[in-house]
Amino acid sequence: MQRTADALRAAGRRIGLVPTMGYLHEGHVSLIRQARKHADEVVVSIFVNPKQFGPGEDYQGYPRDLDRDLRLIRETGGDIVFIPAPEEMYPVDFTTSVHVEGLTGGLCGASRPGHFRGVTTVVTKLFAAVKPHLAVFGQKDAQQALVIRRMVRDLNLDVEVLIAPTVREPDGLAMSSRNVYLTPEERLQAAALYQALCLARQMAGAGERDAQNIIRKMRDLISERPDARIDYVSIVDTGGLKPVDRLSGEVLVAVAIRFGRARLIDNVILNL
Repeated sequence: MQRTADALRAAGRRIGLVPTMGYLHEGHVSLIRQARKHADEVVVSIFVNPKQFGPGEDYQGYPRDLDRDLRLIRETGGDIVFIPAPEEMYPVDFTTSVHVEGLTGGLCGASRPGHFRGVTTVVTKLFAAVKPHLAVFGQKDAQQALVIRRMVRDLNLDVEVLIAPTVREPDGLAMSSRNVYLTPEERLQAAALYQALCLARQMAGAGERDAQNIIRKMRDLISERPDARIDYVSIVDTGGLKPVDRLSGEVLVAVAIRFGRARLIDNVILNL
């Protein structure tokens, strides 16, 4: 991969990277298309990263379908697929990690300790292998995208980070590889994530500025779904991802809800 990247750069080609864990869906397709707009060569990486899964999480059972992934990448306009082996990424004596302080402590970082250390470490390694000029991440994983953007800034990495809009099902549920875990009944209830986010947007649009009032109403709405287990409902600033008491400027409204095996996340950004 490095030799290929060197040759592309020497030829003046602009490289775009779309990092994925495979089991691609329309959300990933939108990232590839976004990269296609800004790059001459689009590299899609497929690597189910063990370092970002905690004990008891779904690393072994994470959905995989390489043949389908390759077909989607080919049809969408990807040029190169990079599929490193776990032992190549993490040899037995691997001891180095990359960690972003502050931004990783709350939201998903609170319930998944070590997760973002795994994310930033693997993304750094992917950047070193692919040598991209730009990389595209999805807004659905807003905390991840902001953490990567901060890492790139702090380490002076020569990579432009683009954040693409969330792609949704007709009822608003954000597309995710883990949606496959949902039973038919859980799938119907899962629409509550986006409904709660829309409620927050409506309340803010009507003038509500008390974050706790909005969070309380969102939790009430989600709790009406019998299979929903709330991980968090939070409103934070987009700079440091710290909870806010009152809405002003740009804020991130984020939710994480469990339905059976599936842990689903979603968010909207409000500009006030």
